[in-house]
Amino acid sequence: MKQRDDMTFPHEEYVRRLETLRDRMRARRLDAVVISDPENIMYMTDYQTTGYSFFQCLVVPLDGDCYMVTRKMEESNVHARTWVEKTRPFADNGDAIQTLIESFREFGLSDATIGYERNSYFLPAYQQDRIHSAFTRGKLMDCFGIVEEGRVCKSKPEIEVMKKAARATEAGMKAGIEIAAPGVTENEIGAAISAAMFEAGGEPPAVMPYVTSGPRSMIGHATWEGRTVQDGEHVFLEVGGCYRRYHTAMMRTVVMQDKLSASMRSAEEQMQKALKELRTAVQPGLTVSDADKIVRDIISDGTHGGSLVTRSGYSIGIAFPPSWDEGYILSLMQGDPQILKEGMTFHIIPWVWGVDGDKTVGISDTFHVTDTGCESFFSMPEEFTLKPGAGKTIEKSKPKKTNGHKAPTA
Repeated sequence: MKQRDDMTFPHEEYVRRLETLRDRMRARRLDAVVISDPENIMYMTDYQTTGYSFFQCLVVPLDGDCYMVTRKMEESNVHARTWVEKTRPFADNGDAIQTLIESFREFGLSDATIGYERNSYFLPAYQQDRIHSAFTRGKLMDCFGIVEEGRVCKSKPEIEVMKKAARATEAGMKAGIEIAAPGVTENEIGAAISAAMFEAGGEPPAVMPYVTSGPRSMIGHATWEGRTVQDGEHVFLEVGGCYRRYHTAMMRTVVMQDKLSASMRSAEEQMQKALKELRTAVQPGLTVSDADKIVRDIISDGTHGGSLVTRSGYSIGIAFPPSWDEGYILSLMQGDPQILKEGMTFHIIPWVWGVDGDKTVGISDTFHVTDTGCESFFSMPEEFTLKPGAGKTIEKSKPKKTNGHKAPTA
């Protein structure tokens, strides 16, 4: 295993990940695994590209060298970013699956028991069918979750990387809160958030920030579309900062009034209470179902008129578009008997959908489970931000025309 100078983690971290993966392979009696999920490839090797719509995979044999099958254009990412030294690239007019099958023959895996990620977004059914048709001497087994078992609990180096992502998250959120005001467009808020995230060292996130105002906050997963914020409304913000593909996320709410209505006050108080009570209760051994119940019961007990219509939280960490979460690995939902473990990282979302029937608001937190409890990645206040005296729509000044010359300064 060759270490590159600019890899996200030290050599020892990748050695540990490979060794523990091979331990799980032995337990499942697999001779090799084909890893095609972009997050899992990243976790194992530090490989990343935006070109993952083309077939790519990491082949990990129980013994011997790992190698990657990639589009020829993406081969440079393997050599520039990862410890993997062997590649088997295919041309754009080549056959990716045939290249994979031929690599099995080359590396002595023709009659092996090979695991593959059957539910990977990027290994569609027609490609799986072709692998099954061509791989006739060996056996194919679904190995979904074999890498995720390692990803769900973050190591100390991973926690440190997520702290860098958190700095971008906070910077973006602060900028969004600061600019939000009557007369400002959702686009301007989104632009301010994005610029601040990147200036704080953040990198392109799996999902750009969610910015909605007034009645548009009731549209699930909507974001800016040019609407101008009006006096008396609220702005719902959800920001996911990213560093080296690791994410943290945060929800906040800005209200264009001097004081909150009774229903908005109830929503704010219940969300703050839910976060506080959950952080107090979290420790290794708490069940996922019990964690969800704490949040859900508190939100349901408010007088805000809304509800928690989704899961109450989800694992978060490595992500590529189209989503910044690891919820498919672990989500906080009723009836799940899994227990929390040290190193798990969650975005907790006790948001309230439908306050007064027409407003969605949110306050959320990302934390990691410690050996005795949990620790937030953030330090920002969790109450709603009021914009006192925002009773007048802000007139945006227009620059004076100068016929191509700079205006004189005083």
